[in-house]
Amino acid sequence: MSDGDVRLDGVMERVEAELFTDGGNDAVVRLPGRKFPGVLMQGDSLHILRSDLAEVVEACARGDLAEARDSAGLLLVGLDALLTRYEDALQQHEIPRPN
Repeated sequence: MSDGDVRLDGVMERVEAELFTDGGNDAVVRLPGRKFPGVLMQGDSLHILRSDLAEVVEACARGDLAEARDSAGLLLVGLDALLTRYEDALQQHEIPRPN
């Protein structure tokens, strides 16, 4: 294990992955043994997504449907952009979309 390796639960494996986009916060990568690539989301981005969704839930609990709708709309725009990035990467590399 090198200085840059991190062990979270005692199990770590180094693998080579195929990178279909730039590394960024939402890289499209394919791990060995997988038919389709996935989206690698950084932990801070995952935390932000969870917080944004929590805002929708809290607005619904308060009965503030206008705020919930607005927050959900922003989440949908972000997820649509992520899906478009994923689909563009697949198309550029002639990989069919998963069903």
